[in-house]
Order: sequence, then structure tokens, then C-alpha cells
Amino acid sequence: MPKVTINDLLKKKSEGEKISVLTAYDYTFAKIVDEAGVDAILVGDSLAMVVQGLENTLPVTMDEMVYHTRMVSRASERAMVIGDLPFMSYQVSVEEAVRNAGRFIKEGGAQAIKIEGGSEVAEKVYAMVKSDIPVMAHIGLTPQSIHRMGGYKVQGRTEEAKKQLLEDARALQEAGAFSMVLEAIPMDLAKEITEILTIPTIGIGAGPHCDGQVLVLHDLLGLFERFVPRFVKRYVNLKEEALRAIRQYIEEVQQGKFPAEEHSFK
Repeated sequence: MPKVTINDLLKKKSEGEKISVLTAYDYTFAKIVDEAGVDAILVGDSLAMVVQGLENTLPVTMDEMVYHTRMVSRASERAMVIGDLPFMSYQVSVEEAVRNAGRFIKEGGAQAIKIEGGSEVAEKVYAMVKSDIPVMAHIGLTPQSIHRMGGYKVQGRTEEAKKQLLEDARALQEAGAFSMVLEAIPMDLAKEITEILTIPTIGIGAGPHCDGQVLVLHDLLGLFERFVPRFVKRYVNLKEEALRAIRQYIEEVQQGKFPAEEHSFK
């Protein structure tokens, strides 16, 4: 089964076919997501919150991101795997940014990386692409910037902010990014950005006009309850299903119903 490539995603945009992206952080869920037919799996720094139980994405380390990316890459036969550069893995210098991005490819088995930021990271994106590291950009609400932004707030509402996001989008495409996440921006602005770019836009809280969509898997499955953003659609409540199954197991153990004869050796 051939891997999804950058050219496949560009073709989808040109032909008006939507792109599906989900996060995954371990072998088991990545295997399921890949088998379902998703185009790309993002090993997001969101693992800090939904896997590690932290308050935000800032504490997760580069070593931890590579570790989880390696598990996901091992499971994915078709979907493109994208590693997410964590906070302070690329901000210090171009050289450090390229080195850490390369770790996702060399050690993590990913096919691309994602980086948050606008025009200020364009030089780093350019250097990564020149080093044969495919880059997915990420603008709008960038969770690594929550302290500067004052929390998880919709971006691009003012004319000045809208102009800046349009400039950021053009600069990142010019730097060589092959796609761009648009997070928590008004849908009309997302539509405008999508129309001016030749590379695919992947929306999360950016409305229906993007070339594709991405969600955190634990949100989609109803496994993360600390907060549920407006843009999340829960397709199932796996937490409730898991609780039901585990409670039944406990009851059957207590009543001596499990293990039964068919679960035992003779």
C-alpha cells in the first residue's frame, strides 16, 4: 500500500477533494486511524494534554515527541506521518530548528514536520525545506503562544490581524511549506487564505472552506473531557463505552463469572 505523499495532497487541492487529518500518539490508535483511511496522521504536541495530562502543550519535550512519532510511524502503512515541533525546539536558531526537525525524519520515521508561527519562522521553514524536510505550517491560534495571546482565543478578527495572517500565509508558502494548518480563525478569512494559496489548507476551528480538516483523536472519540472546543464534533463517546466494559469486568470478577471455563486451560 503506497504512502500518501505531498504530491497526493497537492493533487487533492487542485481537484477539489478534501483532505482528512487526525492526531495519534501510539501504535494502537495509529493503526486504527491508518486502517480507517485518513490521509495524514499528526503526532501533535497536544499529546502533552490528552496523553500526559498536562495543562497545556508547552512542557512536552523533543525526546518525547520523537518517541511517540516512532510508535505512530511503526503503525502507519498508508497515512503520511507528521511530527509536531514542540515549544523551544525551533525558536532559538535556524540550526537548532533544522536539527530537531530532522530528528522526526531520521529517528521518528515521519515523512514531514509541523511548525507553529507566521512570517517570523519563514527563514526556518526555508532552511528545513532546503534540507529535504517537508514542512506543514501552522498559523492562527498557535497553542505554543497562549501566554502571548492571552489564552485560546480566535485570531484574525481585526483588520490588522487579518492582514497579518494573510502576509504570514504568503510568506510561509513562499518559504516552501507544502501545506498549512489554519486554527481558530473566522471562516471567511480561512476561505480567503485557502483561495490565495496553491498549497492545501487544513482547518481546525476555521470553517468548511479549507482544503482539509484536522481534529485531535481523543476529542473526536470522546476520550478527553477537560474542555471541549466549539469546533469539535464528538462522533462517539468511548469513555462511556470503556467505563461500561470495565465495570462489567469488575462485577464478573467479584461474582466469580470471569474467567469461565472457556477462558481457562485444561
